[in-house]
Amino acid sequence: MYDEQAECGRLTELLGQLGEHLDQFLLFEHPDAMKDADSWKAALGGALPVSGIGAEQVITEMGAYLIPNGSQIPNPGCTSFITTGATSIGVLATLSGAVAAPQRLGLTAFNFLEGLSLQWMAEMFDLPVEMKGVYSSGGSVANLVALGAARQWAFEQRGFDPARDGLQAPCRIYASSASHHTIHRSAAVLGMGRNSVTAIPTDKQGRLNLTALKQQLQADTSKNSVPVAIVANAGSTDTGAIDPLLEMGKLAREYKIWFHVDGAYGLPGILDPQVHSLYDGLSLADSVTVDPHKWLGAPVGIGATYVRDYGLLRRAFTQEEASYLEGSCAEDDGGKNSMDSLGIPYYDFGVELSAPSRGAVVWALIKEIGRSGLKDRVCRHNAMARQVADQVRLHPNLELVLEPSLSICCFRFVTDQYGDLNELNRRIHRQLVKNGKNIPSTTLFDGILAIRPCFVGARTDWHHASELVDEVIEIGTQLLSKRKTQ
Repeated sequence: MYDEQAECGRLTELLGQLGEHLDQFLLFEHPDAMKDADSWKAALGGALPVSGIGAEQVITEMGAYLIPNGSQIPNPGCTSFITTGATSIGVLATLSGAVAAPQRLGLTAFNFLEGLSLQWMAEMFDLPVEMKGVYSSGGSVANLVALGAARQWAFEQRGFDPARDGLQAPCRIYASSASHHTIHRSAAVLGMGRNSVTAIPTDKQGRLNLTALKQQLQADTSKNSVPVAIVANAGSTDTGAIDPLLEMGKLAREYKIWFHVDGAYGLPGILDPQVHSLYDGLSLADSVTVDPHKWLGAPVGIGATYVRDYGLLRRAFTQEEASYLEGSCAEDDGGKNSMDSLGIPYYDFGVELSAPSRGAVVWALIKEIGRSGLKDRVCRHNAMARQVADQVRLHPNLELVLEPSLSICCFRFVTDQYGDLNELNRRIHRQLVKNGKNIPSTTLFDGILAIRPCFVGARTDWHHASELVDEVIEIGTQLLSKRKTQ
């Protein structure tokens, strides 16, 4: 039976125990989860419990079997993904919201920070002053919200309300072949269809090819379709390339098409003076996305969408009034109680009704290190990618596949003693993963399989970059040596 009085005094004690286990995990002295999977599966599994074992014993089992067998992603040497391990303040702010504001509703301090933190990010990343934002669960939903606004605007220009009445004509979305596949999924979910996304080829730097975009726009002017959006990457997922934003924005204005900038990963890169000019044209965007759970170090589950016209979001996503929501408040009481109002109706600006208080997390992250702290992190990580590129250029068995734009560097091991270099680099990568110290991912660029570290983790530092390159050389050399003896 739940003992309310006993439980109210227990959180401090239990948090202390849990904190010790989490601190131990962050030392990364434990083996990979699959080293002895049978052991933790047996300990954590079993039949449905008939009687409970109590919170202390649950924490003990979590510390012994659950936490040590977690993900490699928080490991500072893991550079595979753009999502990363959360900083401590991000974890604590998330926990605070889970306890004190479990729903994004009401006139609370947590809801106040939804708007304030979105405003702070907009200022920090040089977004147009009129842009307003809404949080969602990440880049997938953030792009969906942005393209939902684009769809609404495109059809409203033609006298239709697509959210109310459905689509009245085929649609076209223009995005580079390097765009994240959430663009295609968003098109599918919004009823436009994945095939509505027209892939524009990229140039040798991984950026959208402007000439190809112009030709496609011109070819489509006579077609019976609605151009919904031109999508630009401000830091592509596979190579970190930044599309020519200024020229794309001008084309969008010329053809009267919504201009969306996907900055889920790369938007914070604008803080680095060495690449700031690559973001020229951001002011032309009609919508922009960014994921605080990437470079800012928030726990996974926080993305943000900014648009110039908040009203478009409400028309695109409103669930309309519900008596159990609006009818539960007394707006005419003047906000004397936190439940007199639902607050800003974020639930009408996206696809989530139930949502956690994400703004407090972003507020805490920015409050802890400030704009200058995040700038230092971004500059460090971008410089680490350039350091890897410099090391690669100096070694005869390494080749730079692409000059880094941001904190991603694509390179490979090369030799004339091995026929299939893609297969060789795939084997090198798998050995890196097995070793569990430096764990990048791979990507294919122009048919070349490249080893692809992405430096975004708050705990990832300079030595992780140099150690990765050294380990690639070591593994590659060993594979060549074994091949000679066979």
